[in-house]
Amino acid sequence: MSGPLEGVTVLDFTWALAGPYGVMVLADLGAEVWKIETVGQNEKRRGMGPYVHDVSTYFFSVNRGKKSVMLDLKAPEAHEIIYRLVPQVDVVTENFSPGAMDRLGFGYETLSKLNPGLVYASTSGFGHTGPYRSRGAVDAIVQGMGGVMSMTGHEGSPPARAGYSIGDMGAGLFTAIGVLSALVERSKSGLGQHVDVAMLDCQVALMENAIVRYANTGEVPGPVGYRHPLSTPHQALPAKDGWLVLAGVKDTNWELFCGLIGCDDLILDERFTKNADRTLHYDVLEPILFEAFRKRTVAEWLDTLSASFLIGPLNTVDKVVVDPQVRAREMVVELPTWTGGSLRVSNTPVRHSRTRGGPATGAARPGEHTADLLARAGLSAEQVEDLIARGVAGTGAAE
Repeated sequence: MSGPLEGVTVLDFTWALAGPYGVMVLADLGAEVWKIETVGQNEKRRGMGPYVHDVSTYFFSVNRGKKSVMLDLKAPEAHEIIYRLVPQVDVVTENFSPGAMDRLGFGYETLSKLNPGLVYASTSGFGHTGPYRSRGAVDAIVQGMGGVMSMTGHEGSPPARAGYSIGDMGAGLFTAIGVLSALVERSKSGLGQHVDVAMLDCQVALMENAIVRYANTGEVPGPVGYRHPLSTPHQALPAKDGWLVLAGVKDTNWELFCGLIGCDDLILDERFTKNADRTLHYDVLEPILFEAFRKRTVAEWLDTLSASFLIGPLNTVDKVVVDPQVRAREMVVELPTWTGGSLRVSNTPVRHSRTRGGPATGAARPGEHTADLLARAGLSAEQVEDLIARGVAGTGAAE
């Protein structure tokens, strides 16, 4: 079986996390990705640790399945190589600050003249228009500016960053969606286009419920910790031996819920009969629920409540990777490293009925595919050797 994006070729200039994560999605779905890296790159310069088998786990996970090419993009010869390759690819991806690719000679206007069908995707902090266009950004900045930090954590506590890089990864996912939609449109028009994705825009999009609530009621949403702001109880709860997460309690099954947790006296309490009232009086209801749920183990609560309510354990990461459902869906896979070891990474969640998905290989050795790409650009073996000798191109892990 082949991936659904087999036949799609991506020339990838992205780095760090946001851009590479989006291109990772395309690679997982079968696209051939040529990742441009800096001449002299080695594993220790590729990203943060921890390092396992002398490989950056940070880099390895989001760059799996991509081919590595090392070029000095400021060299005139590199320009000629890129210009020869662009007519052969479907997509160019980059996540430099707006204007950087133009200064290098690889901007959309330049490359689209070489390939009118080119889909050119740019991921940046604030996009290519607007007053913040020239500013830089990282995950924490857009989490803060996009309102995510203001709603993360517990009421009365300082703002908190979300536990994973949703600012980066959200932008990566929207970039992949933008590329795919542009490819679909190209199949009708025959023309490519520029896809402009801003990290801040993506956070605003992901904050859709908070935005619509404020924009139409004037109420500014704040942090509510482990619970839902509009539904009660819909939250994490402490059991005797850990935590669990509960949802699906409605006005129609509130009495059943009270009976099953041993709190029959709550049934007649008018402060709790309706969801809106339970939410309003949450400060009174919470300690009662906590006391009740601490009387049994997580497993006992799963047995008691799973037939009538939505419930699951609150897993730490070590428990996630061994969860029977996660294993059954093969959501953690092992991939070889170029140093001879192997690393386990999260799989792609997209399943197709006829075509395969997921990473086929691990991240490549720095410069492993430089010679292949230069040959694709029409260079002879002698020309490739000359470019490597002069530092315009590179192969191998330079120390």
